Amino acid sequence: MKLLYQKLRVILWCAAIPIPFLHVSAVSLPNNESVPAVIVFGDSIVDPGNNNYITTLIKCNFPPYGRDFAGGNHPTGRFSNGLVPSDIIAAKFGVKKLLPAYLDPNLKLQDLLTGVSFASGGAGYDPLTAELVSVKSLKDQLDMFMEYIKKINEGVGRNRTALIVSKSIYIVCLGSDDIANTYALTPFRRAQYDIPSYTDLMASEASNFLQELYGLGARRIGVFGLPAVGCVPSQRTIGGGMHRTCFDSSNQAATLFNSKLSYQMDALGKKFSDARLVYLDSYNALLDMIQTPDKYGFEETEKGCCGTGNIEVSFLCNPYSFNTCSNSSNYIFWDSYHPTEKAYYVLSSLVVDNKIKDFF
Repeated sequence: MKLLYQKLRVILWCAAIPIPFLHVSAVSLPNNESVPAVIVFGDSIVDPGNNNYITTLIKCNFPPYGRDFAGGNHPTGRFSNGLVPSDIIAAKFGVKKLLPAYLDPNLKLQDLLTGVSFASGGAGYDPLTAELVSVKSLKDQLDMFMEYIKKINEGVGRNRTALIVSKSIYIVCLGSDDIANTYALTPFRRAQYDIPSYTDLMASEASNFLQELYGLGARRIGVFGLPAVGCVPSQRTIGGGMHRTCFDSSNQAATLFNSKLSYQMDALGKKFSDARLVYLDSYNALLDMIQTPDKYGFEETEKGCCGTGNIEVSFLCNPYSFNTCSNSSNYIFWDSYHPTEKAYYVLSSLVVDNKIKDFF
């Protein structure tokens, strides 16, 4: 049971009127640019269901997940009541309304041509993070991307493939599980590293990944910084004391990593002058939503909608969870770690909209 609980903890997490997913408006792109595809790497925040097709505990392809997806009760493997940022961002760039999981065996060539998500819930920059819960690591995701390139090359030829790869928008979103879980739960990681050196490891892995992605042809790459992970409900429960305040040590680690990630991205931007590396600040956006919920139409900031909202996530958030809320639009968090669809809309707009021009 202790091992099961530890594995559970590893998956805990990277508008006032709810917006139906069919009504997401594409943003205006500069210079009449067009985007052929959106391609995503990361963890549960942007996993649209890849974990459905692998052997792992880190799944959510059952109710009440997907309770509000496409009108109601469609659990898809997205860690939310509805859409996740990979879907919302693809719609913002005018590509498509739902970004599918690459491992979905039903995908057709046309699905691939407009982009997929390789993200796997539970992954991190630290290779150990994915290994602990048997999910797709960042290296695995890069391998899948190489397989993806081969598939579209066979389907539409080298020239069109090169255009898709070079003109697509790439989104990278992970790292929260490294801080909140792998470092916190793995004694030998803490014996090897203090927080400054562990965030050095994460930043180094992030830099290596971005360089490999560039080497495969990616040029328009947005990378989410870590959110205020210490303020998500589960972290309040685990480290916030009897009053469930934000877990400051996790937030401090997140801000330290973010400064290193931003520095590495600036350095790579100078090294690769033809690339557009865009840092996406989710830390301050989520914190503002939590600190001033009225501004965004939220009421509950400290608990998730599912069950008690204090600790339920993945298999603990299930059809038998007691007290699951009836109106998720009042909540920032769906389970104890992942935001609601409404919160993802707000967060994606705050983080991405004013950075669109930087991709071009």
